[in-house]
Amino acid sequence: MLREINTHSPEETIAFGRTLSELLSPPKLVLLRGDLGAGKTTLVKGIAAAFEAASEDDVTSPTFTLIHEYRGARANLFHIDLYRIDTPRELDTLALDDLRSENSILLIEWGEKFPRLIRERDVEIAMEREGESVRRIRVSA
Repeated sequence: MLREINTHSPEETIAFGRTLSELLSPPKLVLLRGDLGAGKTTLVKGIAAAFEAASEDDVTSPTFTLIHEYRGARANLFHIDLYRIDTPRELDTLALDDLRSENSILLIEWGEKFPRLIRERDVEIAMEREGESVRRIRVSA
């Protein structure tokens, strides 16, 4: 465990995401774990802003598009949502390996569904709801 924190608002979760830029320097594959509504996309807002890849307002959930790309001077972020992906074959059609480069960070929601991604991950960020606005965030490498 590298870090553990409780945040008490979306703004605090975004601010914590901003602090992760040093830990997440590319290339990196990050698994984002947490139930629906745990705050994974909110955390990505802070990460994307820290890398100057997107403003907080421009970051949205990729639930239906599956992959959102945010290009910055320091890194290219790929925010990936595998919630609707059910089989390894469907995962392969996303060609995630093609997104990996020296300048990329893959932020993958629901990646725990695929054991291959668990083995490949560099960092895991687990998020839990602890009430209406409190989120427990655990970062491990």
